[in-house]
Amino acid sequence: MRITMFTNTYLPHVGGVARSVNTYEEEFRRRGFDINIIAPEFEGAEESTEHVFRVPAIQNFNGSDFSLRLPQPYLLSEHIDQLRPQLIHSHHPFLLGDAALRTAYERQLPLVFTHHTMYEQYTHYVPLDSDAMKRVAIQMATEYCNLCHHVIAPSESIEALLRKRGVNVPITTIPTGIDLKFFGGGNQQRFREKVGIPQDALVVGHVGRLAAEKNLTFLTNALGKYLADHEHAVFVVVGDGPARREMVQILESVAAPNQIVFVGRQTGQDLADAYAAMDVFAFASQSETQGLVIAEAMAASTPVVALDGPGIREIVDERNGRLLAGDATEADFVEALTLLSENRQRLRRIAEDARLSVESYGLKSCADRLAELYTTLIGQYESKHDHDLTTWELIQGRLEAEWNLMEEKASALSAAVIETEATRATLT
Repeated sequence: MRITMFTNTYLPHVGGVARSVNTYEEEFRRRGFDINIIAPEFEGAEESTEHVFRVPAIQNFNGSDFSLRLPQPYLLSEHIDQLRPQLIHSHHPFLLGDAALRTAYERQLPLVFTHHTMYEQYTHYVPLDSDAMKRVAIQMATEYCNLCHHVIAPSESIEALLRKRGVNVPITTIPTGIDLKFFGGGNQQRFREKVGIPQDALVVGHVGRLAAEKNLTFLTNALGKYLADHEHAVFVVVGDGPARREMVQILESVAAPNQIVFVGRQTGQDLADAYAAMDVFAFASQSETQGLVIAEAMAASTPVVALDGPGIREIVDERNGRLLAGDATEADFVEALTLLSENRQRLRRIAEDARLSVESYGLKSCADRLAELYTTLIGQYESKHDHDLTTWELIQGRLEAEWNLMEEKASALSAAVIETEATRATLT
């Protein structure tokens, strides 16, 4: 099976999309699939390898840690000709997502799109951020979904939202799977000794890219208040990003130095050990579609306190942590942390329930479902196209792609001034 994935973010970028792409890439390669990645150049990335093709890109776009792909269509087209993919999997609805659509339409291949992100929560990275720009982002993603042959939603709540917004192509809910055994095998003592945390300390942890869309000001203010009232508690932050400086400033103003531990980005066994060292996982982002780090924390038997949001409500409940209303206050969050952590014996019972509640997120199960979808779509399209495409068919496919992309962009821009079904579903 030959699959080519197009993504605007890929390792070593720290983020859920990059990790999701890499997780399935490695799993399918173990199964013998021919998986190839098209991704932008990224600072610190290795040179293009046999399976990863990097396209020229502007680094640190608009002060972010994202790369902005520069168009070089002929270079990409020649590479695709060499790969001979049977299916195109797009992970973004713009930039390289457009290239994915052009590739699929021109070559008459099935196009799958995973709706990883609440794109309207990321418009602060674009100049002239406004409510109008958020509507444009919503409309563009919705229109893009309807240009694909199949859409993957990482959670049931995202599938429901996409239907509400007007997506009318087939949608399948498939989370990004996790290695339950790996994340359940971390070493608490080793991590705590490594970073200087007492073995008897109450550790509240957070893992993720440290950026504004993750609602980190709210989370940090709440944790600052919690630490001020619990002198034996420690807040461990795993990850890095532009919000780190603000987080440190807030915490240092209210908590003791030995209560604040920023360890930067962690991978492999170090990441599993970090999860194991946490007694409670704290999460306030409402821009998620799945909340991959929540599932990883629970696999490590770590209960979660989180704000309600798409992808979060499917996994966090009273059995494995505390799910607060989306509009909960910082005081509400502090109270939930306090109630959950004040009884260590009860916390251990909840920890076991947390581990059991993510068994359905196992990587093998999720990858099986995705592989089955790939096989079905490839079979459907190969039965329709049992001959090499003529030059005229290639031209027709490219013209169709360009026309559809033009309509998509026009519809998205109109949403800046005209309310649509998609924007109404979100803004009301």
